[in-house]
Amino acid sequence: MSRAGTTLALAIALALAPAAAMAQETHAHHRHHGEGEETTASRGDTDTPHAGHEAHAGNAGRNVQDDHAGHDPHAGHGTQAASAADAHDPHDAHDPHGVHESHGLHGAQASHAARDANAGHAMDAADRPDTTDPHAGHPMPQAAPLEPSEPIPVPTDADRAAAFPPLAHAHAHGGIHSLVRFNRFEAWDADPGRGQAWEGKAWIGGDVDRLWLRSEGEREHGRTGSADLEVLYGHGVSAWWDLLVGVRHDFKPGPSQSWAAIGVQGMAPYKFEVSVTAYLGEHAHSALRAEVEYELPLTRRLVLQPLVEVELHGRNDPRRGIGSGLSTAEAGLRLRYELDRRFAPYLGLVHERAFGGTAGHRRSEGEPVRDSRWVVGVRWWF
Repeated sequence: MSRAGTTLALAIALALAPAAAMAQETHAHHRHHGEGEETTASRGDTDTPHAGHEAHAGNAGRNVQDDHAGHDPHAGHGTQAASAADAHDPHDAHDPHGVHESHGLHGAQASHAARDANAGHAMDAADRPDTTDPHAGHPMPQAAPLEPSEPIPVPTDADRAAAFPPLAHAHAHGGIHSLVRFNRFEAWDADPGRGQAWEGKAWIGGDVDRLWLRSEGEREHGRTGSADLEVLYGHGVSAWWDLLVGVRHDFKPGPSQSWAAIGVQGMAPYKFEVSVTAYLGEHAHSALRAEVEYELPLTRRLVLQPLVEVELHGRNDPRRGIGSGLSTAEAGLRLRYELDRRFAPYLGLVHERAFGGTAGHRRSEGEPVRDSRWVVGVRWWF
């Protein structure tokens, strides 16, 4: 071949070489994508936008893992996570956090997420939190100590003076004090007729020794049915109890009579006010009177006061219509409204009954043995 022919053949070969190389590269490219489509079709996921990426990333991860399978079981995760981050693969089977981190992170953030995932895989299995516990790995909140929103201030001298004002009658220690109180001052209008009753007491003296006056009585049909007056010396034997010694005089019923009296009065546990007095009269007559009452505040001004009173006698006394044993018993329930601490009107229900010889004397006189009545009255003290 001549030199001119050789030069022409070389020029033609150089011109056709790039076209052949391009055709070979295009054929390889179509073949590669065909394999990806077969992989996607075999999975059955035709709607997932990252299906093609999964094949590339999965193959890359498996290749790296196979290369290092005999050395470090966690060594392949660094390359695999980096490849998954570069390929935006959220379905890496070796990284449980890849699904959450790769979808919301791009660029530099994806790189940080991959490093965090590698750091998590580098942890020892014993240090991993328990995935069965929904609260594993989360710090538990510490309960803050409860503090009063408004602490109670230390009382001052002005606060004490306001809480304990000086009383009008100068209850100073060691002085002479006095009190008059009508616990019952009432009237009623029942079937037997109208009537009135009273019960009151007064005292004067010091904190330990006092002179007591007590009186109670009843009127019916315009005449006095019973009335008495007691004059007693009281000595405080404890903080809540007084020992009483003195005399009692009965004006009614029947002829008047005097008694020697001894007893106790005070406040029992649970704030029951108790008074028990024994009497020794003329002609060996004896008697015992016991009274128990309780004050139950319903509101600041409304107070319910139940009361029970019994009277016993040692022997019969026909002149006064009294029999031996349990003579009379009275139970009352009074509801008062305190307009003032010293003055309170009340409405009550009272039931009285006679027993034994006293009931027989009442029948013979044509009087009822039992009596229930509504009463209206006032309670005051000064």
